[in-house]
Amino acid sequence: MKVSLFATCLVDTLTPSVGTATGRLLQRLGQDVVVPPTQACCGQVHVNTGYRREALGIVANHVRAFAGAEVIVAPSGSCVASVHHQQAAVARRAGDEALAQAAEELAGRTYELSQFLVDVLGVTDVGAYYPHRVTHHPSCHSLRLLGVGDRPLRLLRAVRGLELVELPGAEQCCGFGGTFAVKNADTSTAMLTDKMAAVLSTHAEVCTAGDASCLMHIGGGLSRLRAGTRTVHLAEILAATEQDQALVTGTVTA
Repeated sequence: MKVSLFATCLVDTLTPSVGTATGRLLQRLGQDVVVPPTQACCGQVHVNTGYRREALGIVANHVRAFAGAEVIVAPSGSCVASVHHQQAAVARRAGDEALAQAAEELAGRTYELSQFLVDVLGVTDVGAYYPHRVTHHPSCHSLRLLGVGDRPLRLLRAVRGLELVELPGAEQCCGFGGTFAVKNADTSTAMLTDKMAAVLSTHAEVCTAGDASCLMHIGGGLSRLRAGTRTVHLAEILAATEQDQALVTGTVTA
């Protein structure tokens, strides 16, 4: 299958190792991975802050960049949720029905990484090796907008050497929410404090998630506590093998 990798702007600019791991994982599973060069942001930040008119051009660029793609896969529940739930609405609100229909058609071929692995490829054991104690934070958009459910956990349980520990209050938001963390810093910090306490109570070496944005927020807080627990994206864990130990130490902090 020819898979177009939607790297997302945050991964591209701040955590490129996540994009690389996603591509390597998909190739290891036999997929023909391409990275459309003109891709950019999904427009979520603009939409969430009220700049819908400005988001229209971003939606048009996204549709052009991935036109003709067989399937599109992104290591981000948040960005995939934007493609599914915001892009067509932005176009329709602007009166561009043709773009809205193209965005809806594209969304039907766009998957968050764990959804693609489990639902499309039909695999839970991807041949990964990661000898660490790990807890998983299900990001809000993956959980609530995409309905990813337990797919990341099913993938993690099949990783050899990995000890998966349940995260107390896992479904509670970490407090990032893009500009929410900037506009509501005190509330965001309080939510992060609760999330960090939950992570540390598991005594996990690693906190993972399917969104680099959440991990950047959680990892930034944990690094300031010098607690010894680090954050690693789900794609980096699934890409790690006994033969490729370089991916075992992937870290996302702010």
